[in-house]
Amino acid sequence: MKSNYVAALAGLVSLWIAGATRAETTVEIKGVHLCCGACVKAVSAIVNKVDGAKAKCDRETKTVTLTAPDEKAAQKALDALADAGFYGDTGNKDLAMKQEGVSSGKVKSITVSGVHNCCQSCCREIKNAIKKVDGVTKDTARPRAASFEVDGNFDPAELVKALNAAGFHVKVKQ
Repeated sequence: MKSNYVAALAGLVSLWIAGATRAETTVEIKGVHLCCGACVKAVSAIVNKVDGAKAKCDRETKTVTLTAPDEKAAQKALDALADAGFYGDTGNKDLAMKQEGVSSGKVKSITVSGVHNCCQSCCREIKNAIKKVDGVTKDTARPRAASFEVDGNFDPAELVKALNAAGFHVKVKQ
């Protein structure tokens, strides 16, 4: 009788462990800016602040694999990454990086902030993304700068799109 009880209890524990494992959420974020060790450390530190979440970064493929206890924690980690200036594509409409809402239409100047910009390589990638936007004539981006100006006659939505494509999340003040 005691061995039947132990066997039943072991079976329940196995089911519970299997259920707990299945509840974990994994999200692969592609196209994240990860130019250097400081970028990788920043992503890990940001994600680790979310209870139970972890990040594994692959600099070569610009991919972050995020694991979290559930979808709510995974979304919280994605939001924290965006708030820290990182952006990427999850391929999942339910678990996605937030996007900055910016009006379309030509502007002469805007202020960009909130972008991850820890080093010369980050800044070079930011500048390369900015150069791809039609109508931009000048920017004041510098390494480690918290914000910068972009000038010209351009669509700010196109600027945000270009920076997102380069793996950066930004805030824009028009």
